[in-house]
Amino acid sequence: MRKTSAVERPDLKYAAYARERLAAMPPPADPEAFSLAYHLLHLSYLVVADLESQVHRPRGWTLPGFRLMFKLWLLGPTQPARLAEISAMSRAAVTNAVNTLERDGLVERRPVPDDRRAVEAALTPKGEQAVREAFADQTRREQQWFTALSPDERSVLTDLLVRVLANRPQDTET
Repeated sequence: MRKTSAVERPDLKYAAYARERLAAMPPPADPEAFSLAYHLLHLSYLVVADLESQVHRPRGWTLPGFRLMFKLWLLGPTQPARLAEISAMSRAAVTNAVNTLERDGLVERRPVPDDRRAVEAALTPKGEQAVREAFADQTRREQQWFTALSPDERSVLTDLLVRVLANRPQDTET
């Protein structure tokens, strides 16, 4: 099967067309900002959809559910409010995800040792084993996505994305 070149891909052809049309428009049209945002959003959507379909849905999970388990794997027991803060998720979304993961025996709630009214989420042994396996599969898939970039290019792209995230507009809630 022949691989489609970037020039032939309909999604990339559309982006080039839209950028060209915007370049002919007066301000506030910004073809460079459009192109960057379009490609970043498109890539994000494709990577998320791919990871969910290839790695997480076969396990009965969502990518956000995996992300919470991954954080618990790295951090250890963590309060749901903290998970929401570092996950760009609402507390309600974290609670729903923890409920699902708890129902499946992957996560458990425990009282916080210093504050019996508070609870923290923690991986169960089954959850720890599951997240290790999913992490290995996701890592392999992520590597496949970024094979077009050299290690140096990957590092530069990561640094640029971190800079944009660190300087995002202040009225952004997540």
